[in-house]
Amino acid sequence: MTDFYWELPSRGDGRRVASELNTRGGFGADRRATVATDLRPGKLGPFDELAQVIHAAELSGVDGVIAPYDPSGEESWVVAAAALRQTRHARVAVEFHPAFGTPVYAAKMSATLQRLSGGRLEWRLKVETDPADARARGDRVTGRDRYARADEFLTVARGVWNDSEVLPGGFGGTGYEFAGNHYDVIDGGFRGILSGLPFPVVHLTGNSDEAVTLSAKHGDVHQFVLTDTGYETSVRTLADRALEQGRSVRKLLRLPIIARETTDEAWARVERLWREAHPDGVSGDSRALARENSQWSGFDRLGYDQPIGLIGSYEDVARELSSFRHIDGFVLTGRPHIEELHRAGEHLLHLVDPAGRTLAGQEAHA
Repeated sequence: MTDFYWELPSRGDGRRVASELNTRGGFGADRRATVATDLRPGKLGPFDELAQVIHAAELSGVDGVIAPYDPSGEESWVVAAAALRQTRHARVAVEFHPAFGTPVYAAKMSATLQRLSGGRLEWRLKVETDPADARARGDRVTGRDRYARADEFLTVARGVWNDSEVLPGGFGGTGYEFAGNHYDVIDGGFRGILSGLPFPVVHLTGNSDEAVTLSAKHGDVHQFVLTDTGYETSVRTLADRALEQGRSVRKLLRLPIIARETTDEAWARVERLWREAHPDGVSGDSRALARENSQWSGFDRLGYDQPIGLIGSYEDVARELSSFRHIDGFVLTGRPHIEELHRAGEHLLHLVDPAGRTLAGQEAHA
């Protein structure tokens, strides 16, 4: 079965390219009052609109959502906790930086969230971050040392975690010891209600050699992005290095999408966004960035994190998603999120994964 995750918004949502022009979630401009505006104070707040995105994800049938790390957006741990409380089936991955806190503290928070959610919390560790962001948080670790710290972070977090239940024993741990360059633990380990829980599935990202090596040792899932040089070399390297350690790592591909009933409708949406982002018209034709097989390399110019994604009819996008080799699933995103989630759930996911998402496919594999 193909896994589908959806990356949640972190700075509000809407139909515009510029986040400051969007009005959902309280991050953009205030809604302009009209004669039809109800001025009475109500119960709907900015977070309720994000809650509607989470609800749409659950209804659309995606397997999980990701609360991204964003230093200028909503706090990912709070978003993830709210998503776990609001959903019944979807997995929820929280993205955070190792400098967020000690691995023991992150593990303890996660144990409580696993109790709350029936074991649906996952982690996406953000090892690389903008240097200015790191300095603003007081983080002095740079370069390859970031991966060395992430290695220790995940080692310690798993070390204090006990998958089997351990009876309470006062304030003592379970004897876990660790002495590293970044963390030291003496008599660590969880007991009582914090034990006997599944450790969060660990997602890691990046196409660099250091990222692949870290994922081969610690990752359960690795998320790649499309680049001009492709992704297959990194996927093969990851598989080989994980096999050397007796492990396997699932591979996901992160892609923004714009899919509609027809290819022309999808491109009409792109061109509207392109004109808004480039009103002077000096940046050229949006179609000049088109690549083969429904790929387009201009998503970063429309406010997305990565440049390459998919544009086309539902059938075109589904065909391209199905064609990616050695990939176990996808992390999709699109704006506005509520509408794009419903489109994906109703028109796209079952075309990519008919065996897992249609009754006929499930009966055929029964």
